[in-house]
Amino acid sequence: MSDIPGGKSTRGARRARAARWFAWFAAAGLVGWCGLDGRASAGDDLAPARSSDVVEPILEQYCYGCHGLGEKKGGLALDEVADAEAARSAPKVWHAVIKNLRSGIMPPPGKPKPTADEFRRLEEWIKYGAIGIDSKAPDPGRVTVRRLNRVEYRNTIRDLIGVDYDTASEFPPDDSGHGFDNIGDVLTLSPLLLEKYLAAADAIISRTVPTVPKVVAEQVIHGFRREGDGKGKGEAGPASLSYYEASTASAVGVVEHDGRYQLILDLSANERYVDGQNDYNRCRLVFRADGEELLRREFVRQEGKSFRFEFDRDWKAGPHTLTVEVQPLTPDEKRVRSLSIRIRSATLRGPMDERFWVRPADYAKFFPRAVPADAGGRRLYAREILGPFAERAFRRPVDDATKDRLAALVEAVSSRDGATFEAGVAQAMAAVLTSPRFLFREETVEAGSTDRYPLIDEYALASRLSYFLWSSMPDAELIRLAGAHKLRANLQAQVDRMLADPRSGEFIRNFVGQWLQARDVEAVVINAPAVMSRDQKPDPEAEARRNRFRELNRKPPETLSEAENKELQQARGSLFGSFRRFREFELTGDLRRAMRRETEMYFEHVVRENRPLLDLLDSDYTFVNERLAKAYGIEGVAGDSMRRVTLPKESPRGGVLTQGTVLTVTSNPDRTSPVKRGLYILDNILGSPPAPPPPNLPALEDSGKKAAGRNPSVRELMTLHRSQPSCVACHAQMDPLGLALENFNALGRWRDAERAGPVDASGKLVSGESFVGIRELKKLLVENHRREFYRCLTEKLLTYALGRGLEAYDVEAVDSIVGRIEGGEGRASALIAGIVESVPFQKRRRSTTADSAKLPDPDAGRASHPSE
Repeated sequence: MSDIPGGKSTRGARRARAARWFAWFAAAGLVGWCGLDGRASAGDDLAPARSSDVVEPILEQYCYGCHGLGEKKGGLALDEVADAEAARSAPKVWHAVIKNLRSGIMPPPGKPKPTADEFRRLEEWIKYGAIGIDSKAPDPGRVTVRRLNRVEYRNTIRDLIGVDYDTASEFPPDDSGHGFDNIGDVLTLSPLLLEKYLAAADAIISRTVPTVPKVVAEQVIHGFRREGDGKGKGEAGPASLSYYEASTASAVGVVEHDGRYQLILDLSANERYVDGQNDYNRCRLVFRADGEELLRREFVRQEGKSFRFEFDRDWKAGPHTLTVEVQPLTPDEKRVRSLSIRIRSATLRGPMDERFWVRPADYAKFFPRAVPADAGGRRLYAREILGPFAERAFRRPVDDATKDRLAALVEAVSSRDGATFEAGVAQAMAAVLTSPRFLFREETVEAGSTDRYPLIDEYALASRLSYFLWSSMPDAELIRLAGAHKLRANLQAQVDRMLADPRSGEFIRNFVGQWLQARDVEAVVINAPAVMSRDQKPDPEAEARRNRFRELNRKPPETLSEAENKELQQARGSLFGSFRRFREFELTGDLRRAMRRETEMYFEHVVRENRPLLDLLDSDYTFVNERLAKAYGIEGVAGDSMRRVTLPKESPRGGVLTQGTVLTVTSNPDRTSPVKRGLYILDNILGSPPAPPPPNLPALEDSGKKAAGRNPSVRELMTLHRSQPSCVACHAQMDPLGLALENFNALGRWRDAERAGPVDASGKLVSGESFVGIRELKKLLVENHRREFYRCLTEKLLTYALGRGLEAYDVEAVDSIVGRIEGGEGRASALIAGIVESVPFQKRRRSTTADSAKLPDPDAGRASHPSE
């Protein structure tokens, strides 16, 4: 297959290439959803449905009272979809039923529940009858051609060519689906993004790949030494010279040959913000080379602006001294800011005589031997260079046609006037980075397989592993094993190796950042004064002053009397003064980052130390630094470094639910939100989120209008809110879970009181168990709902690993992994091993026409010339 585009590096040419690529993607059906399903027809060779007769009595006894025989609560009548044919047409309905049964939501508390044997028979019928799973050959699910998201693209470019390309700034944000931003169905490809990819390829290659065989020699000097510090020693490195004190810094550069040189001085004028005041100090900078003055310039506040000065010099071989002197010009001016000149570097370029030019940096990395003089030799050399590069970029071997096309592109580019062989290779590498085979993850099946659900080939397996655990391309070891067809035989050893590699930190950050929403803590808006004031005892006088301030502040200024103006200013000063006392509780950047690191390090510890997964629900340890420990009320922690600490015996902390990330991202700006917190637990811990709320629901605060004469607590608001018939069903699931966390305010800090009274964190789960406070809730989750947690975590991680949402037929794979976890003492290793050895991770559906995950040729039947 060949798919290497040519093209100039101009913006117009990039747009033309983007238009051609977009036309191909549209024709291939990839625009907008980038998905190739390859799904077989619904009735094709599925295992025969098991008779509904065996479960009809169970459904009639436990379900039809609300969902059958004329009853249709929640719009669901199970007797209408219980026979074999109707059941097959409603797999999503039965998938929801099995989830509700397993979570204990149905039958509801107080109603008779199936015996263990009845539950088993009903569960088996739903899986193998209604959903139609073939236990001997389970469906691995559809394959979506997955585009690299921004994180994956950045990491892949870093590992492929050594460039850290800022995709967050250069590319538009990726869409998310099912809670993750690596879902193939939502990783759309627009004409704008195509043009961004073309521009990125040019920028990346231009930063790394030499385009000429020789360049002017450069010597960069960073080690300026500051003089006159009174200590007898100078300081080596990029020196900073204050505006306020006379000072000098110098460095010596040694040149090897007589000749013409270019001298470049790079510096910046920096300032540090202090108390919102202006600093009017000035200084003069004088730059000399061997005592000769080359530059004299005055500097004022420049707000970090960079400066670059160039000078041409005729120098003799030997040492040459460079001196930068700063002379204060305003000794009597007040020093408000910290102003300084930072000498970044001095560069000596030369001599300019071509006899002394040298190989560019990293030339040997890309061109390990001399360029042949003859055309045939250059063509073979181009194949020698570009073949391995394309194989690494495409994450699998490439055919001879692709190598020939790349070599032809090199020849076409290098044949232009003034062009070089190196420039042709650079252009061909840029073309590789715009190929669909690089931007998308191509997957093929094992050669010779005739199974309906064949194994993916080992190169595809290597990519699935690497993008799961590293968010990047496979390394040489994975590709070597795939090429030898030994990757599956060494799968567990490779998983262990990959998790021990620092690159697995990407898995921790990306999965935890989205599953537990740890990413969001750095941007969530929390009004600390409003939150903390809510936790104080009621102060009628303070409330009266606030009301009076609001009354006066609403009036037009011109209507205020002199006395009212004075009263308004006094009220403003008093009000703002009361808010300033809560400044220490603000979620600063350092505190937010510590919260996120706590959650990441906590999950990382469970994975790397192969701890029980239930540690994620409750434990006697966490990870904090001094700032976070202070917020949590943990004593004996000093310094900025995060470290594991053992929690006091009666501490309510321990487990992800009591960490600052979860508590803040599930709060409103000025108060806690039991609804958000309860929904978070249902969705991310128990895997049973309720249906979306109906439209036009009244705001929670509106319910508080019934509590006349005082400000009700959040629990009181929730009780009033649930009194509305449209709210009670879902809130019965969410509210008890969210209210269990009411002792933690919106800043994640512990509190015993809210508004006028003590916090009540008791509740009763929809499954019937009662608890008092978060400690008892965590115990209930660990003891009674661990299987729901295992299943939820498995579903989340499998979704992340596969890059697609789970369907009803995936219940078999999830159950298999959960069984493996339970058989492996609930350890993290059992979860990850279960994921990578599961049918959906190892296999794929066979396309009914062609290999659906193998990318077609966008340029088939046409020539591609660099002048297009």
